[in-house]
Amino acid sequence: MENATIAFRRDRLLAALVLIAGIGLMLALPFALRAGAEFFLPVTAALVIAIALVPLLEWLERRRVPSHLAALVCVLLFLVAANVAVAAIIVPAADWATLLPARIGLIRSNLSPLIDIYAAAERFLNEALKTMARHPATAPRTVALETPNSLLDLIATSAPAALIQFFFAILVVFFFLSGWTRMRRRTITGRASFSSAMTTARVIQEMVDATSAYLGMITLINVSLGIVLSGALWAYGMPTPLMWGGIATLLNYIPYLGPIAVALLLALGGLMTYPDVWYALVPAALFVGIHLIEANLITPTLVGRRLTINPLLILVALSYWGWVWGTTGALLAVPLLIILKTVLDAAGKPDIAGFLFDEGTLTSAAPEEPLVVTEPRSDGSPQRTA
Repeated sequence: MENATIAFRRDRLLAALVLIAGIGLMLALPFALRAGAEFFLPVTAALVIAIALVPLLEWLERRRVPSHLAALVCVLLFLVAANVAVAAIIVPAADWATLLPARIGLIRSNLSPLIDIYAAAERFLNEALKTMARHPATAPRTVALETPNSLLDLIATSAPAALIQFFFAILVVFFFLSGWTRMRRRTITGRASFSSAMTTARVIQEMVDATSAYLGMITLINVSLGIVLSGALWAYGMPTPLMWGGIATLLNYIPYLGPIAVALLLALGGLMTYPDVWYALVPAALFVGIHLIEANLITPTLVGRRLTINPLLILVALSYWGWVWGTTGALLAVPLLIILKTVLDAAGKPDIAGFLFDEGTLTSAAPEEPLVVTEPRSDGSPQRTA
C-alpha cells in the first residue's frame, strides 16, 4: 500500500514537470522561431510545398519514373509556376510603386471630403488637448533613417539573403521528394508491431492527403478567382489587370485578412487611376462581389466539410504565424494548421490536464483501497478478509 502511494505521487510529480516543461516550450517556441527565421522559415515552407507535391511525385513513380527524376520534374514545375506568378506581379507592381508619388495629388483630390472630415476632427482634438495640457509638450525626437531610394536598391540590399534562403528551400524540397518513398517505407517497417505500423501509415497518408487536397483545391479556386478578376478589370479598363489577378490569387491564400488587403490595394489603385472617387472604387467593388460568390458558393461546394476548420483556429493560427514570420507565416498558417490537426486526429490528442483529475495519459490511476470482503466464521461470527 505504501509503495503504491509513493509510485502514484511520483507519477503526479513527473506529470506536473512534463506539463511545466510543455508550457515553457510553448512560450519559448515563437521567440526561437522568430530569432532563427533565416533557417526555420525556408525549411518550413519547403516542407509544406514538398508535402503538397507528394501526390504528383507518387503519380510519376507509379508510371515507373525514377524517384530522383520525378522529384526533379516536380521541382521544375513548381519553379515555372512560381516564376510566372512573380513575373506577372513584381514587374507591374514596380511601375505602380514608381507612379505612386506622382499620383498623391489625384488620391488626395478623390479623398478630399473624407480628408476634410478627419482634418476637422484632428483640429478639435488638438484644441481640446491644448486647453487640458498643463505643461508644454517637449519637442519629439526625430530619428533619420536611411531608406532605399528605389525598388532596385531595396532588391539589391535584400536579394543575397533571399536568394540563399530560396536556393536552400529548393534543395530541401528536392531531397525530401527524392527520398520520400524510402523514408515512408522505413518509418512504417521500423515500427515494433503491426498495429503501430498501420497507425503510422494512416497518419502519414492522411496528412499528405489532407494537405495536398487543401492546397490543390484552394490553388485551383484562387487561380480561377484571379482569372475572373483580371477579365473583369480588363473589361472595366483598369491598367495591368493580370497583376491585380495575381495579387488576388496570392493573398486569397490568407483567409479573412487576404481579401481585405486585396480590396484595399484595388481601392488605392483605383484612386491612382480614375479622377472620380466612385469610378475609382468600382475595381474594389468588383473584387468584393467576386470574392463573396467564391467564399459562399464555390469554396464550400468544392472543398466540402472534410477540410472545414474552425474559424477561431484559423484566426489564431493567422495571428500566431503572422506574428512569427510576417506575411509568409500568414500564407503558411492554414497548411500548418491542417498538418497539425491531421496528425493529432490520427495519433490522438494528449490529455494535458489529465493529471489534475488523477487519470489521463500523463499519469497512472490513483491507488485504490484494497477490496474488503466479509465472510462468516464457522461459528457464525463475521470475519474480514482482504
